[in-house]
Amino acid sequence: MRGIARSAGVDSALLHHYFGTKQQLFIAALEFPVDPELIGQVLLAGDRESAGDRIVRLALSLWEQPPVRDRLMAMLRTVAANDEVAKLFRDFVQRELVARVSAAWGEDGASVRVELVMSQIVGLAMARHVIGVEPLASASIDEVAALVGPVLQHYLDAEVGPIEPAPH
Repeated sequence: MRGIARSAGVDSALLHHYFGTKQQLFIAALEFPVDPELIGQVLLAGDRESAGDRIVRLALSLWEQPPVRDRLMAMLRTVAANDEVAKLFRDFVQRELVARVSAAWGEDGASVRVELVMSQIVGLAMARHVIGVEPLASASIDEVAALVGPVLQHYLDAEVGPIEPAPH
């Protein structure tokens, strides 16, 4: 935060006042169009047996909104092209979504399962909205949810132990 404030020619206290944390500043700078809290709530709301369907429907409905889609597409492109932004985004997703949901579930392997769901959603978004693969790109939410929801549910229900990251 101090480095950002220095580059902007302001006191770091001003950034803390308006944005709170580094993560909140990051969200504001990216103009992140979706509250991560909402995503976590959808994952944790309702019964666990229908979470896969809820997740895919939420993701698809968000991507159907042009302002959200445009912002998310820009973010995907930026993250893919810039290692520093990718690290910030990865840390943000890990802290705000994966760690929060994993802690709420409190099970071995929960973080791996949440990350698998996230990878499926990112891949779906890339294929459907960035690349425009047909007939996926023009399929209805119901059609895609019927196919992808069970896959996400499988990830959520899988018996997976913790996986340690490889040393760098």
